[in-house]
Amino acid sequence: MSEKKRITLKDIAKNLGISVSTASRALNSYSGISDDTIKLVKDYAAKHNYVPNTMAVNFRKNKTLTLGLIVPELVHYFFSSAISGALAEAKKRGYTVLVSQTDELLSNEVYAARTMIASSVDGILISLSNQTINGEHLNELLEEGRPVVQFDKVLEELPTPKVIVDDFQGAYNAVTHLIEQGYRSIAHLNGFSTVKNSAERLRGYKQALTDSGLEIREDFIIHCKDISEEEGFEFTRQLMQLPNPPDSIFCITDLVAMGSMKFLKETGKKIPDDVGLIGFSNWNMANFVTPALSSVDQHAFKMGEKACQILIDLLKSGKIGKDETHIIPTELVVRDSSRRY
Repeated sequence: MSEKKRITLKDIAKNLGISVSTASRALNSYSGISDDTIKLVKDYAAKHNYVPNTMAVNFRKNKTLTLGLIVPELVHYFFSSAISGALAEAKKRGYTVLVSQTDELLSNEVYAARTMIASSVDGILISLSNQTINGEHLNELLEEGRPVVQFDKVLEELPTPKVIVDDFQGAYNAVTHLIEQGYRSIAHLNGFSTVKNSAERLRGYKQALTDSGLEIREDFIIHCKDISEEEGFEFTRQLMQLPNPPDSIFCITDLVAMGSMKFLKETGKKIPDDVGLIGFSNWNMANFVTPALSSVDQHAFKMGEKACQILIDLLKSGKIGKDETHIIPTELVVRDSSRRY
């Protein structure tokens, strides 16, 4: 079921041929407004599920010094680090933050955004769910003068500031490292092809193979749905059952890589001698597994800090912000899972 655009006070006034102030006064049953007009406005509002926009009212009066932060997962190492960065920046500058989790569901994301509108946040930081393919619910905030800053998983079509890491270069560097270590049959456990960071990591993977004169095998590319350890385990099983299995695997996240590592170890494969392995995110646990997992560091704390800094600067200036992208470089952290030499 598609989400309908939330009707505004301006819409009510326009459709009934009255002023916004008259519509507002009628909804609040002010004296001086006729009973007929009050009934007309209230009936129209009820029919179209109008919800009073307390955030817009507060904005006209003053700021709440409260930010909204919406992420797919709270316990995910990357997002918890990004949240920590945003909270640190917000605290430093006198703001508090309301945090909400979407579980990668668009319906939850829409609910979170609208709940934060009702909570009168001054602006929103958001990393989109995997299901989000348009930003209609976020455009509602922009139309009301509420700045939005996207980070990590972003929608190009939404005209807001964006903070991302260089996913292409991070993936390119990871695969190039595997090639330099002597691996020649490199598989990739990717994410949603419609999600920008997944698409950029896939592009980096392919470009590194092409630049080294290696074949791109479509049967070596598998798209995860849940981006989970279980998928890493299962998809690695599928890869290793191929007639000519890969000698290394580049994974979309460290969590997927952990599942891959588990399967390889359970089936007696030596890492990195038989199969090399690299993840993406550089979770803390990457250092504590055996062998230690090579990974691409996304600098999540810095990303959250930067996104919050941009949002607060916009609020201080009274601007919505323009469509611009801030790119944070990645860093390849080489550990034992991919180091042959």
